Amino acid sequence: MLTDTHTHLNAAQFDEDREEVIQRAVDAGVTRIVNIGFNRETIPTSMELAEKYDFIYSAIGWHPQDAKDMRPEDLEWIEELCKHEKVVAIGEIGLDYYWDTSPKETQDRVFREQIRLAKKIGMPIVIHNRDAHHDIIQVLREEKAAEVGGIMHCYSGSWETAKLCLDMNFYISFGGPVTFKNAKQPKEVLAQVPLDRLLIETDSPYLTPHPHRGKRNESSYVRLVAEAAAEIRGMSLEELAQITTQNAIKLLGIR
Repeated sequence: MLTDTHTHLNAAQFDEDREEVIQRAVDAGVTRIVNIGFNRETIPTSMELAEKYDFIYSAIGWHPQDAKDMRPEDLEWIEELCKHEKVVAIGEIGLDYYWDTSPKETQDRVFREQIRLAKKIGMPIVIHNRDAHHDIIQVLREEKAAEVGGIMHCYSGSWETAKLCLDMNFYISFGGPVTFKNAKQPKEVLAQVPLDRLLIETDSPYLTPHPHRGKRNESSYVRLVAEAAAEIRGMSLEELAQITTQNAIKLLGIR
């Protein structure tokens, strides 16, 4: 009963064996997957996966790295696609100050536009945050994102920042880094997040958990994330899987 709340199964890294990768996830006990479409190329392919597989859903939005390429009609396109029954969130959206691919002011504008769209249609958002903790919190506050809430994807910040996110109606999601030996902060935060706000993910093909670190990640490995999270929280894998799946169902409205 595992749920991978963030993956990129439509990525080119899976072109040779996508069906086998998806079957391995099923065999590992993954019953629900949320796949991300984040620009003009990946939104259609994410929708295709969601339409092909009953247990795959799609979140669609415009990634901050691609913010400079977003046109007004793209926002209208996203709004129209959000009417599809398999689209469960707007994302991943946010700010990325690590990769210098789009100007900060452009990222900020595109981020705000998508939060406003989410509020307009009543849909949760999935937040991408890289090296932009302060500005992410500021934008979420100013745009009153608590009205829709959502997911802090692959959370890497402090417990203090996590508390601010929790206060704004966000769930905190953890991926492969919680399996890394020296990843002290993610483990400390995971240990403190209220169980009813906890989610797990892979972000595959990226952020591969131990012991496969350095290789391509895939959705079946969400089980390794769940095992690490269960150990940190002092509970069984089955209980952790059930709680995080129920959280995903409640937030995203997936079946």
